[in-house]
Amino acid sequence: MNILVVGGGGREHAICWKLKQSPRISKLYCAPGNAGIAQVAECVKIAATDIDNMVAFAQDNSIDFVVVAPDDPLALGMVDSFETAGIRTFGPRKNAAILESSKVYAKGLMKAYGIPTADYKVFTEVEDAKAYVNANGVPLVVKADGLALGKGVVVALDNQTALDAIDMMMLDKKFGDSGNRVIIEECLTGNEVSIQVFTDGKSVLPMLSAQDYKRVYTGNLGPNTGGMGAIYPSPFYTPEIADECMQTIIMPTIEALNTEGTPFKGVLYFGLMLTPRGPRVIEYNARFGDPEAQVVLSLLETDLLDIFEAVVDERLGGLDAKWNSSNACCVVMASGGYPGNFESGHRINGLSGVPGDITVFHAGTSLSSGHYLTKGGRVLGVTATGNTLEAASSRAYDGVAYITYKKVHYRSDIGYICK
Repeated sequence: MNILVVGGGGREHAICWKLKQSPRISKLYCAPGNAGIAQVAECVKIAATDIDNMVAFAQDNSIDFVVVAPDDPLALGMVDSFETAGIRTFGPRKNAAILESSKVYAKGLMKAYGIPTADYKVFTEVEDAKAYVNANGVPLVVKADGLALGKGVVVALDNQTALDAIDMMMLDKKFGDSGNRVIIEECLTGNEVSIQVFTDGKSVLPMLSAQDYKRVYTGNLGPNTGGMGAIYPSPFYTPEIADECMQTIIMPTIEALNTEGTPFKGVLYFGLMLTPRGPRVIEYNARFGDPEAQVVLSLLETDLLDIFEAVVDERLGGLDAKWNSSNACCVVMASGGYPGNFESGHRINGLSGVPGDITVFHAGTSLSSGHYLTKGGRVLGVTATGNTLEAASSRAYDGVAYITYKKVHYRSDIGYICK
């Protein structure tokens, strides 16, 4: 089969890396890809959001199956366009991907169907939002409605931080139109966990639990990022909690979407907070998490293409997935200054020396004159497995130690602190 993966980050590198292991694939493309993905797939210079040219490429190159991985093209309806062209495609249609592309929609769905989440209010006017903050006090969470590269959430522990977040989103338009509406919600406390499931709209195949590290600095300090690392397993996601989440959150979400006439087929990601009152939904994603995909796919033993096809063909209920029993850890190496302003184009040294049992997924890299260069806020995801979480984390940091570039930044506690 000829396969096309849409996207160009660490998540897409992990997907391509795993698909490359399938004996059923004769040709693997990735658009636009990156310098690391080029090691396992042929990269095509088409922007991930360029629907017309992406579909044309698939038609011209006899693509049998497409995987749309990032949030932006899903929100734009790329899956719908491929399906209209008669090409089998993995990922939710536009009317289901809204679960991620509009937090206001997602909160409304949860409220309507009794899915546990934080209390909230929606605002379209700056002054109304500020008045609410001043009247209710902190802590609270301010969220931009739309997509914001994982950065459109501010946990405010003081009034000024909340007011500044409102200005940043609604007045300064830091995230463009995504800030036309903001959600202000109660600040939940507890342990966070990331749960991803494959679903064909009827059946659910849960993946391994994971935990990501969103704050940029060691010790869970600083602003939120797209993710500075991830581990499996979450030490807090017990079998009892997993059963509760399946009954009160996961299946009710699938059923709610079906009732709304927007069945979800693809990967559905649940960002959960395990509060003293029980699990609560923090957010939905309509695709693999990043860097959660890197740790979870590192442990998947079943052919990923088999799962993707079972989802598209709505026969997931008859499929079992096999997972390695090891632990896994991914440490993200970023550009200094991320998630704010950062420099690109710095030469990356030491990649060739990383031991073979450590996998380096490229998130933001380019290749020039035979040298890998930084090209993005998150640059690499150094991923390792081990018999214990401590062993997996230690091995991932062994890999990090081989790699250097100017103004490199990474957290030193991925896998060592779990709150």
